[in-house]
Amino acid sequence: MILSYKFKNFMSFQDDVEFSMMAPKTKVKSRFPDNYTSVGNGLDLLKTAVIVGENAGGKSNFVRSLQYLRSFFTENESVRSYRSRINTNNLTNLCPQNSCTKQMFELEIYVSLTGTYLYHLEVDFAGIVTELLYFKINHKNKYKLILEVSRADVIVKCDKDNCEEGKSCQLEEISAKYVVNLSDADSAMADSLKAAAQKQKHIGLMVTKLAILGNEHAMNFTEWVINRLCPETNFINYDIYKSMKNEGDDLRILTDKKYLDIFRMIDYSIEGFTVDEEKPFTKTLVIRRKNDGSTFSRELGRDSSGVREFFAWAVQIYKVVYEDKVVFADEMDRVLNPVLSDRVIAFISGKKHAGQFVFTTHNVLHLDLKNYMKEQIYFITKDSESLESELYSLADFPEIRYETTKIYEFYMKGILGGTAVE
Repeated sequence: MILSYKFKNFMSFQDDVEFSMMAPKTKVKSRFPDNYTSVGNGLDLLKTAVIVGENAGGKSNFVRSLQYLRSFFTENESVRSYRSRINTNNLTNLCPQNSCTKQMFELEIYVSLTGTYLYHLEVDFAGIVTELLYFKINHKNKYKLILEVSRADVIVKCDKDNCEEGKSCQLEEISAKYVVNLSDADSAMADSLKAAAQKQKHIGLMVTKLAILGNEHAMNFTEWVINRLCPETNFINYDIYKSMKNEGDDLRILTDKKYLDIFRMIDYSIEGFTVDEEKPFTKTLVIRRKNDGSTFSRELGRDSSGVREFFAWAVQIYKVVYEDKVVFADEMDRVLNPVLSDRVIAFISGKKHAGQFVFTTHNVLHLDLKNYMKEQIYFITKDSESLESELYSLADFPEIRYETTKIYEFYMKGILGGTAVE
């Protein structure tokens, strides 16, 4: 489960962004006993959170930042910042050496039956700048260093003629030297990692290399990021996206009876479906029962857009509740009515699990302090002049009262930000 996530200099976000899934320590928590999970040692983590904001405000970019960080682990290739992923206000020159290309990502997680990890990564156009991994068993203890990688020197050669003419610079050579510090690692493991760091070219993450060498903590953290973290952005219709990926793991979930309980939330006339193993997100037959007891079936691809998309999103909800995964869903309720959206959140909150579900939305009806704690509601707003995005929590507004404040009205008046009114 995620405790916190931070990043800097990513797309529309320039300054530090801080996101937390820590439940509040105040008495208000007792009003929402289903909204958080107690994992021990006084550590209570939120099951759900909602991020509200205007169109083009940066909600998708927030989820993409997690996808970007995760890609470093899954692709296991050289790690560096890319011009298309850097905040445009930091790209002051076509030569990357003359622009601010350093990006920061920091992820704090709890791994069941193990402990808490804190991972910090800084990269720029030349590669890794700093990489740190910490661990502690008890949340109240201090972190212990597991891995420290720091760049000691970097040499960059570029096409100076293009730089002087203001054209896009061609980097001809990049070489770097790193200092590696390991704790509690045998000498052979340490020597192997240090040798990998001195190849004087772009390198992949050291934590994944340490995991391959058999370090328990590196293995635990890497496995969690690859297999537990699920950031899903809505580039196109989500059902089309899922049909293009056609993952075998999805087919396993679709054939589980518990999945049907989730899918039926969109239409209780649905009593089952016949999965098409080759094209499950288009050719699956959805079976409905009429009031007179007769049934009829329809291909999913010919059903409504809401049913098709929810059929795909229900897979992610299943992963949260039954596989303890952490899903970031970009505009899941884009085609869902508010009643169904509330039903989904109530389902996730009402189940006992160690998963988390964070979703972005335009639906202001989620601004409800009867179902959410203030710590579960976030806003993203974009400055009209600089076009930079900002993320902040409703908990940052101490004047907001649970009993009296109508969040919806505050938001529509632009008092809380995150609207195009500003």
